Amino acid sequence: MALIKSIKNFTPIFSKNVFLAENSTVIGDVIIGENTSIWYNTVIRGDVGKIKIGNNVNIQDGVVIHSSFKKSKTIIGNNITIGHNAIIHGCSIKDNVMIGMGAIIMDNAIIEKNTIIAAGSVVLENTIIKSGQVFGGVPARRIKKITENEANQLTTYMAKNYIKYSNWHKEI
Repeated sequence: MALIKSIKNFTPIFSKNVFLAENSTVIGDVIIGENTSIWYNTVIRGDVGKIKIGNNVNIQDGVVIHSSFKKSKTIIGNNITIGHNAIIHGCSIKDNVMIGMGAIIMDNAIIEKNTIIAAGSVVLENTIIKSGQVFGGVPARRIKKITENEANQLTTYMAKNYIKYSNWHKEI
């Protein structure tokens, strides 16, 4: 069973059809939307700032989501994929975004909709990534533009698959 912990009078709130892997951790001021999956060894720690996660989000194995006290909060939109071992820290991620495995998104960065952040990238503090871009590298820089349709195809495909995968794990 997932570790769900209240702290400072905040208890995580879960919408319908949320999958929580048995060893995931969700603490404090956290709101999680419908059809969202929180995978193995993921930590979502809303102890020092608010964390809001939208609908149809898959947060893959080993992800850490946090923020900085009195400095940032973490807001994650709808139809988001966050790849294995990514760190999402005090930033805003709009709808239809894919964050690659091992990527790091720092405080007060804004990732606008229909965007892809490549695996292993580091998006520095206060960076604003405009809609329809692929960013990668350390620090992350624009690699190319993508269309809204290209981004939607990828993010919708991933969102649907992870809803299916989470249902498999619920059956175990």
